Amino acid sequence: MYKILHKEKLNDVVELMVVHAPHVARKCEPGQFIILRVGDDGERIPLTIADYDRKKETITIIYQIVGYSTKALSLLNEGDEITDFVGPLGEPTKLHASKHVIGVAGGVGSAPLYPQLRALAQMGVEVDVIIGGREAQYVLWADEFRKFCKNVYITTDNGSLGRKGFVTQVLADLIEQGEEIDEVIAIGPVPMMKAVVAVTKPHNIKTSVSLNPIMIDGTGMCGCCRVTVDGKIKFACVDGPDFDGLQVDFDELMARQRMFKEEEHQMDEKANRMCNLMGGVQ
Repeated sequence: MYKILHKEKLNDVVELMVVHAPHVARKCEPGQFIILRVGDDGERIPLTIADYDRKKETITIIYQIVGYSTKALSLLNEGDEITDFVGPLGEPTKLHASKHVIGVAGGVGSAPLYPQLRALAQMGVEVDVIIGGREAQYVLWADEFRKFCKNVYITTDNGSLGRKGFVTQVLADLIEQGEEIDEVIAIGPVPMMKAVVAVTKPHNIKTSVSLNPIMIDGTGMCGCCRVTVDGKIKFACVDGPDFDGLQVDFDELMARQRMFKEEEHQMDEKANRMCNLMGGVQ
């Protein structure tokens, strides 16, 4: 069992947990993920590793409360234990000794982007980050990024923090101004990553994306997380989750993401009933 050492509410739908997981903390690298399970009958949930501490043997995860399983996870508190916490899974991010890298994060995409940009900064790479959210409360970890990023650009849909608009507008402006960019790392909702690639591709700027297709076992056996990259079938759990964004078939990925919308709706109703019985999400 994996004890929850710290729990923090980041906004009305996103929470952070620090979990004691010595085997994962000992070997994980930026870009990798874990699969956890709450209860013996729980669903397997893949979550990217947001941070790790090898000395304290801890892993930090950030999750959005969107359905039955994340609501079950949210009902746990400090001192409680998570049934399964498997990892590290996936391929570590391939970090390049570039001069200038810009990270682009949407929503909880800040979590997996954070260790990647931090590692690049430790390598001597100049890093900037563009963080987007619907409104101010959904802009995650801006202060953490400021510890090693030269510039932190913030956008919100409603203008409540930073620039009003989308992350792609800031990125397009930087390119238009002649900013020399060796690589862009985009992590967030699939439509956002697709939009980032639409900005970088005409300029042939190397663009890495972290894909989050439907995933079950995390070992490539089930085949649910298949994606098409450069016309070839890949599996996000073992070949990724990071891929060359310029080669990803985003339209196919988005179509596959919508395959189980009805089932997800049914599970969400079940989650709401569960939370009502438990007195609401803690």
